[in-house]
Amino acid sequence: MLSSVLPLVLQALGNPDLSVSSVSTLKKICRECKYDLPPYATNIVAVSQEVLIKQIHKTSQCMWLMQALGFLLSALPVEDILRNLHSLITPYIQQLEKLADETPNPSNKLMVHIFASETDHFPPIKALFELVTSVTLSIFQQGPRDHPDIVDSFMQLQAQALKRKPDLFLSESLDVKAVFHCGVLSLKFPEAPTVKSTCLFFTELLPHCSDVPPVARVVQEDGKLLVQAVLEGIGGGASRSLMDQFAEVLFCLNKHCFALLSVWLKEALQPPGFPSSRVTAEQKDTFSQQILRERVNKRRVKDIVKEFTLVCRGLHGTEYAAEY
Repeated sequence: MLSSVLPLVLQALGNPDLSVSSVSTLKKICRECKYDLPPYATNIVAVSQEVLIKQIHKTSQCMWLMQALGFLLSALPVEDILRNLHSLITPYIQQLEKLADETPNPSNKLMVHIFASETDHFPPIKALFELVTSVTLSIFQQGPRDHPDIVDSFMQLQAQALKRKPDLFLSESLDVKAVFHCGVLSLKFPEAPTVKSTCLFFTELLPHCSDVPPVARVVQEDGKLLVQAVLEGIGGGASRSLMDQFAEVLFCLNKHCFALLSVWLKEALQPPGFPSSRVTAEQKDTFSQQILRERVNKRRVKDIVKEFTLVCRGLHGTEYAAEY
């Protein structure tokens, strides 16, 4: 069936008069039959790339096409996702660079500039961002531990999007909850650069609790998971070199979600032995109260976190701690 239908649909993609019907049909096929499509993936990506470059379709159809490709790529092995994604977005990024009147720049700072471009370019930027987010989330579903570099870049991309184009997180096509949960998972990676990028993501995300409803929703529903992950890192799960970054996340939580943070800290610190068997209930209570009192002095929060992590690790008052 697919071998008969797909060639017709792909051929129709090149016809502007069949734009709506061809793209919507491909999107439906990619959504409903994505696990049957790997043998056809290379061809679908190649044809889609060609019609995107030629600008055959209007903005809304381009966005549908990107969504179709997101469904398609999400069913592939990680290596195939990366190869096809690179093939697809490279010329598209170059096209966006032309729109932004910039010379090609292969560095990962490119998307930062694109986010700062004019509002006329927002729809294709949105489509590209949603495609990259969708396929990267599929990598998380398959297991991201073998790809800390991808996770690092993904968190940087999400952080820059929040900083420069927070409206991207208003899209119904963006799974904000899934991105949030990927961030919580990434905080537990052993690679320090990945954790730093993830902390940056959360410090950019939390201020938008007041103006981006999907962000407010996920933080209210799952913020405790973030607090638990941060406390786990402070308790000894992460390198001591990352304590400033964890302190920044706590500071942002306190500044933008004070009432919720007071509840989350109390609940998260209640279990005996968490985040470390070396700290008493009294020490945990003191730490919690100290954090909640500091809503202005970020430096003080960093000092509180560093002091508490030493207690959690059994290093408080040791010569080793003094030399650090």
